[in-house]
Amino acid sequence: MTPSHPSASQPASASTTGSLGRSALVALLLLWSLGPMLWQLYTSLRTPEALLAGAGGLARGWTLANYGAVLSGDPPFWRYLLNSTVVGALSTLLTLVLAIPCAYALSRRQGVLRLLIGGGLLAAAVFPYVLLFLALLEVARQFGLANNLLALCLPYAGLSLPLALLLLQAAFAELPQELEENAVLEGFSLPQRLRWILLPLMGPSVVSTGLLVFLFSWNEFPIALTWLSRSDLLTLAPAMARIAGSSVFTVPYGAFAAATVLGSVPLLALLLLFQRQIVAGLTQGAIKG
Repeated sequence: MTPSHPSASQPASASTTGSLGRSALVALLLLWSLGPMLWQLYTSLRTPEALLAGAGGLARGWTLANYGAVLSGDPPFWRYLLNSTVVGALSTLLTLVLAIPCAYALSRRQGVLRLLIGGGLLAAAVFPYVLLFLALLEVARQFGLANNLLALCLPYAGLSLPLALLLLQAAFAELPQELEENAVLEGFSLPQRLRWILLPLMGPSVVSTGLLVFLFSWNEFPIALTWLSRSDLLTLAPAMARIAGSSVFTVPYGAFAAATVLGSVPLLALLLLFQRQIVAGLTQGAIKG
């Protein structure tokens, strides 16, 4: 009697099953990640009555009135977006201008001092800045920094600087020192070496670090809430808090969700625009060879 052999279709079937399992896992993770965003989009398009009706009101109660209410506010919603953009851009620029030369100097230093400085930067980066809230508030009161968008960039840049230094220092350390040595022999000064040789090679790291600083400045809430009291100077986070608390007896879920969606659009566009640089910057130095 001829012994039976496994069917040739069994490996293909197992491969198909594994592929379907991976696809289902990816779909589940994608749904888990996009779930809050999709829920905010759904809520922003529903009337309060439809939200209370739940699944029974899916066929009706769709509206754009929530977006109209947000965009027609006084001051208009675009003003908050503009304020957040200005603060985020200036904070990012100030942080990078300070961090790049300091990170270069730290990457070229060897010995125990470098380890001590790196440990101090790491401790500062993970320190909960909310504990500095009262001190920063007193600084704003003493120096008259309230209701000044430019002044708001100072604490944002200071709080972002430790993490930016750590990221850029690691990127500088990964660059071959032979490139810089050859540039010195060619007569390049330090600013010229940074401008024409080192920074172009570190483009992805600089972009990803700048985006992290920008996101922090864009989403920061407690400092902006206390430093800014004029409605025309509010950034997005405290402005949305006012929308959420605009009524004592009702919570404007639709308006708040519409403001959330509108406030997320610039960030999504920015991340999609620099997607390649972000991925390259986060993985720079991870693979050697």
